[in-house]
Amino acid sequence: MTTLIDRYFQTLSERLETVRSTQGPAIEKAAEACAKSIAAGKLAFTFGTGHGALPALESFPRTGTIVGFRPIVESTMISFHHVWGDMGARQYRFIHAQEGYGKAILRSHQIDPADTMILFSHSGINAVIMDIAMECKERGITLIGVTSLPHSTSTPSRHSSGKRLFEVADVVIDTGIPRADANLYIDGLESPVGASSTSVTIAVAHAIVSSTAEKLVKQGVHPHVMVSPNTTEKEKANRQNDENYEQLWARLKAR
Repeated sequence: MTTLIDRYFQTLSERLETVRSTQGPAIEKAAEACAKSIAAGKLAFTFGTGHGALPALESFPRTGTIVGFRPIVESTMISFHHVWGDMGARQYRFIHAQEGYGKAILRSHQIDPADTMILFSHSGINAVIMDIAMECKERGITLIGVTSLPHSTSTPSRHSSGKRLFEVADVVIDTGIPRADANLYIDGLESPVGASSTSVTIAVAHAIVSSTAEKLVKQGVHPHVMVSPNTTEKEKANRQNDENYEQLWARLKAR
């Protein structure tokens, strides 16, 4: 008997396979851009709002990631799980729709034209994401959009430019996730359950990071890899990771 759990994992497996079989060239292009920035001593920024912040956060510093990736972490953008109180769901719902906030974020990070920006957004339509996307285009920064074309192409922009992320990104990685994201129906329950966009975009994020490391090695550039102190000699791992943080700090001080 096929259970709901079986159906969920089957759906997730199918969606991952679709990305693997159709988006490889786009992921390669994204990694090429990131490797170019990192080899030049610059940064590959990652950003998303709401659940899109999760793949951005996975890019560094965690086991298997490399120095040069730089998540932009805005507390108002990631604390969407708070239903009541400070930085809650209502504040998030308000702030991610406000134009101008994305430009303020970029000013705080002193973005360089030789950097790369990866934006994770399922819909690719909201104000903060599009602020950052449009500003990157103005500054000539390579822009990578990880988004759902089934969703974005069927939904109008909520930004004054009238643009959606896939329409301005230099490289578009299509997750292929349906507009509703969740698609498992239970008898007696009107709304579907079983979202998978976060799992797919996190897989895309690690594919980009891993491919970037490979490209750097092929160029003769040594990527500084984060290692786990839980699987390696702890002191050795801590020394390596501390050196990685110093390498990142050197890139930041150069700004």
